[in-house]
Amino acid sequence: MAEIDRRGFLGGLAAGVGAFALEPSGARAATEPLYFYDLAHLYRLDLTQPAQAARAYDELHFVATLQGIVNRSLPRLYVHFVDHSEFGSIDVDDYWLSEIRGEDGFLADRPLRVLQTLDDLVSTFRPLLRGAVVWDRNVPATSNVASTVAGAQDLVAVRHDLSPGSLYRTYIGVAGPLRLPPVVRLVHEDGTPLFTGTGTIPGTRRQSTGSAKCDAYVWAVERYLRTGRSSADLGYYLDAHWLADPQGKLQQSLLTNHDYLVSNRGFFFDLLPWDDETPVDDPEQPTGTDQRVLEEILHAAYERARHGMVPIHGFVPWGYKYTTVAGGHHEPVATEWRFVQVASAFNAYLDADAENLDAMANASVLRHAPLRRTYPQRPRPDVEELRARGYVDPDGTLVPRRYVTFYVGDYDSAAWLYQVMPYLWDDPGRGSIPLNWAFNPNLAARIPVALERARRTATPNDTFVAGDSGAGYINPGMLAEPREFSGLPSGVDAWREHCRPHYSRWDLTVTGFVIDGYAPGMDEATMRAYADFSPDGFAAQKVDPEGMVGQTPYVRMGPDLPRADVATASQALQAALDGDLAGPPPEPEFHSIRTILATPSWHRDIVAAVRGRVPDAALEIVDAHTFYALVRLHLGG
Repeated sequence: MAEIDRRGFLGGLAAGVGAFALEPSGARAATEPLYFYDLAHLYRLDLTQPAQAARAYDELHFVATLQGIVNRSLPRLYVHFVDHSEFGSIDVDDYWLSEIRGEDGFLADRPLRVLQTLDDLVSTFRPLLRGAVVWDRNVPATSNVASTVAGAQDLVAVRHDLSPGSLYRTYIGVAGPLRLPPVVRLVHEDGTPLFTGTGTIPGTRRQSTGSAKCDAYVWAVERYLRTGRSSADLGYYLDAHWLADPQGKLQQSLLTNHDYLVSNRGFFFDLLPWDDETPVDDPEQPTGTDQRVLEEILHAAYERARHGMVPIHGFVPWGYKYTTVAGGHHEPVATEWRFVQVASAFNAYLDADAENLDAMANASVLRHAPLRRTYPQRPRPDVEELRARGYVDPDGTLVPRRYVTFYVGDYDSAAWLYQVMPYLWDDPGRGSIPLNWAFNPNLAARIPVALERARRTATPNDTFVAGDSGAGYINPGMLAEPREFSGLPSGVDAWREHCRPHYSRWDLTVTGFVIDGYAPGMDEATMRAYADFSPDGFAAQKVDPEGMVGQTPYVRMGPDLPRADVATASQALQAALDGDLAGPPPEPEFHSIRTILATPSWHRDIVAAVRGRVPDAALEIVDAHTFYALVRLHLGG
């Protein structure tokens, strides 16, 4: 089937409403329509007007929770919302729709049917919906709790709002076939708060935390996470505090990210990871309450995961809360590192949807893409190949050159990969220079189609390594005892067992970057674990410049090149090289250099610029497999 022009469908197909098969199977499932709903009309609303901002928020939340429910067992509903990014005007959702419905797409044979209105959505999918969960604008955390409840009980999230035309009035306050009964209320029916930050937390025997925000999360922990009604998949997403100041950024509400976790019955939160200040969104709470509740959530998820690893999708909402950018006391990077440090102490790793590129839609569709058992890369170089390529002398000694390998990041977020792959992977310069693409393998949970597409279209100069810090962003130094914050037993074995199958499927033998952050450096047992699942090498922050764990080489991570023009970035690359650049170094040098969201053409051009200025410096750009094979040989392995 040829690639589909979505706009042609918008103009030419009638909305499909009516009877809906609850659980189609076999041939019927293969021919059931893929329904399509366009949310881009919400960009026309004026977010400086509170009523219009609320209208946009409500529809996004309603649709995202509905989408997660209906896509749980089968990809049924695709939405259009992420139609641009900071990189440019490529329609991201169209790009991925074409990918999954193109000739090789896993939904190529499914007819596409456009739904024009919310009524069409509800009518089409009403058999899969058990009703609604109603949340409270006056306690913004209840928006996240509503998404947790939505996934656990198949309920669409609706804000309590009695104004004419509201979704509450349309789908809860009236009788008829489209009515969604309010099965769970996170606000009293008269609109007064259920969670007040005083007395006993409703529905529990626990005393209030002193914070309505935190009480709502404790209620959800007791009712859903501890009972097993929610899974140990966690989501750290900005709550309805977004409505206080949308900043003109509709995508940053992050509501379209909710569908995956709703489909997976996940648990949502949004809490400050510092205990030395009160959060800007809840300044009257007792200091440290947010972090205490965060630790309670992480511990409950750890127990739910049977002491294994816990995924967290999302990130510190630093543009809106918790940092100096938004009135807090700590810088954004410091707050990122603090959160990862705390999370790592509970065996939790991030799929880190960080600010500005964090909006993602349709993960509940993409997650269904089938994958092969293995995706082999080319064979690793042996000494004979290294000698044939001129890196090893006939006597077995390493030729002294400045060996540089590029860690091409940051791809520790499914949302980032979703948004930037159309620009960076599809850059025409790809293949002109050896690059190591650090696509974290755990991203296959939400965007397997991107990882599969990369392997299918890779050139001989495209190598794949694990990104920070393996099969998920974690501080591995927090896995070893004693573990600050949690006091839990060692998580090193759990991390090893988590990473092994990911590395095996994607034929990953190098971990390109271990972020230590505020955590201690890796101890001997943790480094042995990396040598086990990443046997060809790894780079980290808090290690010796070069070393070996058994036969596994490692290096200290080099500098980050700035996201800047070619002239500036090439000067930074040149500055990272050692010694007199008028000639080769007296001994082999090894530099693992990190780049962030840069095109292959940019890498090619900065290398050409450096070589043009210092042509005799013996600068050698190599892939990661070659790089670490040379390090091993240099160290006598």
